[in-house]
Amino acid sequence: MSTNSLKSHIDAELCLALYRKSLKSKEMEHDGTHFDGQYPHLFVIMGASGDLAQKKIYPTLWWLFRDNLLPSETVFYGYARSKMTVDQLKKKCESYMNVKPAEKERYEEFWTLNHYMSGQYDSRTDFEHLNQELSKFERGPTANRLFYLALPPTVYENVTVHIRNACMGTKGWTRVIIEKPFGRDLESSEKLSSHLASLFKESEIYRIDHYLGKEMVQNLMTLRFGNRIFNPTWNRDNIASIQISFKEPFGTQGRGGYFDEFGIIRDIMQNHLLQILTLVAMEKPASCQPDDIRNEKVKVLKSIQELKLSDIVVGQYVGNPEGEGDAKLGYLDDPTVPKGSVTPTYALAVLHINNERWDGVPFILKCGKALNERKAEVRIQFRDVPGDIFDGKPKRNELVIRVQPGEALYVKLMVKTPGMAFDMEETELDLTYGSRYEHIKLPDAYERLILDVFCGSQMHFVRSDELREAWRIFTKILHQIENEKIKPIPYIYGSRGPKEADQLLVNNNFTYTGSYKWKPKM
Repeated sequence: MSTNSLKSHIDAELCLALYRKSLKSKEMEHDGTHFDGQYPHLFVIMGASGDLAQKKIYPTLWWLFRDNLLPSETVFYGYARSKMTVDQLKKKCESYMNVKPAEKERYEEFWTLNHYMSGQYDSRTDFEHLNQELSKFERGPTANRLFYLALPPTVYENVTVHIRNACMGTKGWTRVIIEKPFGRDLESSEKLSSHLASLFKESEIYRIDHYLGKEMVQNLMTLRFGNRIFNPTWNRDNIASIQISFKEPFGTQGRGGYFDEFGIIRDIMQNHLLQILTLVAMEKPASCQPDDIRNEKVKVLKSIQELKLSDIVVGQYVGNPEGEGDAKLGYLDDPTVPKGSVTPTYALAVLHINNERWDGVPFILKCGKALNERKAEVRIQFRDVPGDIFDGKPKRNELVIRVQPGEALYVKLMVKTPGMAFDMEETELDLTYGSRYEHIKLPDAYERLILDVFCGSQMHFVRSDELREAWRIFTKILHQIENEKIKPIPYIYGSRGPKEADQLLVNNNFTYTGSYKWKPKM
């Protein structure tokens, strides 16, 4: 192992140890116990005045600071075009910070470490001024810089050029976090990747997909490779189909203009759901080192053919005449959506992995807005029991990994109905985190991922070749939908989606009986 790899590994282990320590002692007082405290870290939020920064990044930094998970000499610097003070920024973030009465003093301490500078994203002079401001905190022999690009993709190129030319750290590492979308298709993604590669080493680039920071997504590795009972059945001989779904019970909520630029496939399917698919389907990596894991994910993606029109159903929600409030409004009723838009708000796609383990097993990705519930889960449906002696009563076993809401892992199985009668019913073996781990605080996905960046661990970040293969799978179908203006199938706000999607499920060996509903333990 190289010196840099060893250091990253040690840093990651140290982060994990500190994190466990903080969970065991929620009442731990601030005593300066972080990393080694020998050098400052400068965390720069580009786009500090925007929604993402205020709703996610600043709250995440506060929670990490509150729980003593950041290096002891971390300074936070906001940069945006808006002219404002730190106090004004603090006020804009206030409602998202979840500050408890006992944390007020610590919260004020957090804001004393915050600074803000107004500047343009295309001005080298402004970035040179930012560099001068950052340098004031780098009095010791070592200092590190971390830039979070909470920005629209249209300014990525200018900002990254100016970071490279004017703001790189000279006393330690520099790392850059890039938010999705990473392009609109294969060509634009490759252009962005080439641009970033001309400025930074791959080890300095952190392409963040917050779904990779969620508890149950991170649990997939342990579930698969840490348990003897699952891996022998994790193949085409035992599994009929695998469905990975993301459902929201609300529409665009007045932000349809932004959503219409991307659509549900780019927004959810090509990144979040496909990343989960790779973790479900990959072979056991040689080790838990980030690149060993990402190598196996890339192998999965390379084994998936480009999507065809026959593999996908797209829909767009319409208002529900019997609904209330927003449910009465369809996607096209949003005044920010272009008139006559054919952008899908629902998509179901069937992917096939051409390798020995998964040949013939459909991987069904499903996502949509304005559906009947909020849910994100992986549903692994096993084949029917051969040699049935129960007159067709057994239903298929399912292993379900519930990502949100209410993290859980449960196995749906058949048992004898309790009592005198010899009958059977569906039930579950249930691990609901809210009841089993009721006293454990599950961190937000951004908390895990930002901590990983400080540690230098890229395990849960997207590598450039992963990105390339993901866009290869989806680009052709996206262009066909847009160029041919394929009209999405209308579905009613609050429904399960288009009926045509149900038929595609049936055609791909997924059985939905509707006879069982999981009830999470409280």
